[in-house]
Amino acid sequence: MTGGGGVRRFARDNGLGLFFVVTFLLALVGQAIAGHADFNNQLATDRLQQVSFGEYVTTSDFAVDVSENWQSEYLQFFLYIGVTVWLLQRGSPESKQLHKAGTESDEDQLVGEHAKEDSPGWARAGGWRRAVYSHSLLLVMGTIFLLSWLVQSITGVAAHNEQRLRQLQAPLSWSGYLGAADFWNRTLQNWQSELLAVASMAVLSVYLRQRGSPESKPVGAAHDATGVEG
Repeated sequence: MTGGGGVRRFARDNGLGLFFVVTFLLALVGQAIAGHADFNNQLATDRLQQVSFGEYVTTSDFAVDVSENWQSEYLQFFLYIGVTVWLLQRGSPESKQLHKAGTESDEDQLVGEHAKEDSPGWARAGGWRRAVYSHSLLLVMGTIFLLSWLVQSITGVAAHNEQRLRQLQAPLSWSGYLGAADFWNRTLQNWQSELLAVASMAVLSVYLRQRGSPESKPVGAAHDATGVEG
């Protein structure tokens, strides 16, 4: 009984993260299955030998499809975390209150002498540790974005060159691929969709509501109420 209660408590306390991890894995498996079928259809069109599912998930084609989505998602979070420090949207729960633009005071941020007993240790510390921890979320998101974009470029040039070889064309170098239309087409088609989604959320949440969601204002809140969550 105690063990079951512990599992239920863990699921309740981590339900949001667990939901998105599980749905992410299901979507990744679904992408792999659909991608494998599409890849083999292309091979059949080119009269080449088809590959197994295990072989497909280790190909550069699968890797570039995954990494190009990851890098755009982390770019979205990197930009959103960074620009919302300074930029505001009146009436949006996605914005800080209008008088809080900037990095705010130590008292507001509960650092140094203003830290509480349960504050993280590096928030109480000074010097480089506090400076790093104060920007740790942005630094990690930016690092993951850059790494996934690097992976996209490496796997992308491999996949692109494989197609070129099938057409008896000379392969491109990695630096050459960074300036190629294929690389920027893959990159920008993902960027524009992520940026549109964030802009829609920031603006539509000014006027629309979802009762009970922290991403929405209370149903009865005024349209110009800013930084208020339901």
